Amino acid sequence: MATPKEFKTIRLNLARSKDFPEGSARHGYTLVAPLDAEGHLDPVAWKKHRELCRVVRFWGPDEEDVGHLVHRPGGSWAFTYDVKGDEDDESGFKLQNHLFRLNEYVSIRDDDGETHTFRVVEVNDL
Repeated sequence: MATPKEFKTIRLNLARSKDFPEGSARHGYTLVAPLDAEGHLDPVAWKKHRELCRVVRFWGPDEEDVGHLVHRPGGSWAFTYDVKGDEDDESGFKLQNHLFRLNEYVSIRDDDGETHTFRVVEVNDL
C-alpha cells in the first residue's frame, strides 16, 4: 500500500531560549504526520493511518526516543513513547491550531513538565 500523499516528514529544531540563545539543531523532533492543505495536523488521516504517525525525539547526547503521534479526545495532540504507560506523554501546546510550515513555531511540553519552543525547519513529502 502506498503512503497517502498528505503524509509528511517534519523536523522541529529547538528555537532560541535562555539556555540556547542561537537555538539548537541537536535538540528537537522528527515527525511523520498527515497535514491538511493548509498545513495543520489532519485528524481524519491520522485516524485512518495512525500506525504511520511516528515521532523521534533527539536531545543532544541523549539516546533518541521513538514513539507515536496521538490525537487525544477533545482534539489535542501528544507524543507517546511508552505503550506500557509508565512514562509520561509529551503534549503539544494547541498543536491543532498551529501550521507546520517552514519557519513557523510550535511549543511542546516534555515529560518533565517543561515547555520548549521549536521552529519548523523541514517539511517534506514522505
